[in-house]
Amino acid sequence: MSTDVTAKTPAPAPPGKGGSAAAGGLWQLMLDGLRRNMRQYGMLIALGLIVALFAVWSDGDLLLPRNVSNLVLQNSYILILAIGMMLVIISGHIDLSVGSLTAFTGAMAAVLMVENDLPWPVAVLLCLAIGAAAGAAQGFFIAYLGIPSFIVTLAGMLLFRGLTEIFLEGQTLGPFPKDLQKVANGFLPEVGPETNYHNLTLLLGFALIAFVIYQEVRDRKRQQEFALEVLPAKLFLLKLVALVSAVLVVTLLLASYKGAPIVLLILGVLVVGFGYLMRNAIIGRHIYAIGGNLPAAKLSGVKDKKVTFLVFLNMGMLAALAGLVFAARFNAASPKAGLNFELEAIAASFIGGASMSGGVGTVLGAIIGGLVLGVLNNGMNLVGIGTDWQQVIKGAVLLAAVGFDVWNKRRVGS
Repeated sequence: MSTDVTAKTPAPAPPGKGGSAAAGGLWQLMLDGLRRNMRQYGMLIALGLIVALFAVWSDGDLLLPRNVSNLVLQNSYILILAIGMMLVIISGHIDLSVGSLTAFTGAMAAVLMVENDLPWPVAVLLCLAIGAAAGAAQGFFIAYLGIPSFIVTLAGMLLFRGLTEIFLEGQTLGPFPKDLQKVANGFLPEVGPETNYHNLTLLLGFALIAFVIYQEVRDRKRQQEFALEVLPAKLFLLKLVALVSAVLVVTLLLASYKGAPIVLLILGVLVVGFGYLMRNAIIGRHIYAIGGNLPAAKLSGVKDKKVTFLVFLNMGMLAALAGLVFAARFNAASPKAGLNFELEAIAASFIGGASMSGGVGTVLGAIIGGLVLGVLNNGMNLVGIGTDWQQVIKGAVLLAAVGFDVWNKRRVGS
């Protein structure tokens, strides 16, 4: 008895199916990449969706060049605080004093410049030194005396708020020198031929695009050299196109108004500098180490006390910088300045991907978290949502971000 075995050949794909299969493969690559990098891209996607929502809801007012410039100016001091707060949270601590320290340094700037006629560059340096000293004092109690950061910075919040009231005697003090006001409110000067755009802003935007491309390609090559997992080529290219497009759109919007605000350049320097510090410098790796696993970091030779001390010193100096920008923007120092700034900075850090347990987070994530809050505030004001519902919505966003972090940890653990 013989068995007739007939070889079956697959039927040819109908016309047009090949393109669908390719598209499906790319879609699957995107989904796989997003699942593996959920923490990294989740809030970036959320920011894009929030921008799109309020752009439509406000009939395009959100993306008007003037409003984009105001968005940068209005949130500059929170973004500066968020950078420092992200480092504090990564190291496994918290700082509740930054809002009060922001008010205190603004008050000291007013006393030095308005009451004592000190030249503003000298006063700025003195205020940064005061902020660094305040942060160092808190860092000493936390790192070397072992007092929990929550308690030390809570005491600092009360202390600096009281000192602000004492130095200002309960009054608003101003105005500040016009040159200092330009730092907080001014724009880059016009250069070059007459065009429909701000030439210097365009030049800086194109330089930033080139830097982004170089940095992304370089990081990918380095990861491949160390046999680390990288995004698939098509998804990497899609990510690169999205980043370049976002930078180009913001550049054109800013260049269509008065150009890039000066404070945006300060933020750019801070983001690049601290981003490099956390990615490439030894102290950056040590900050991640003590926040991720303190006993293991100690056994590895990490000087945890010194690192913690420097983290809080840095936070104090950034709080002073934020205080100077805030006071100069509003042209006065007020006893009520900086209220809830610490909560905004902490929320920006957690929304941007920081973990309650420490050891996780990026400087860019802090900026994204701050922009999420800033766009929410600006968008809700544009569409006429009341301040009561604004608080409810921001609280829900923060809870969702932390809940997402917990869910992501369990997903990865399982």
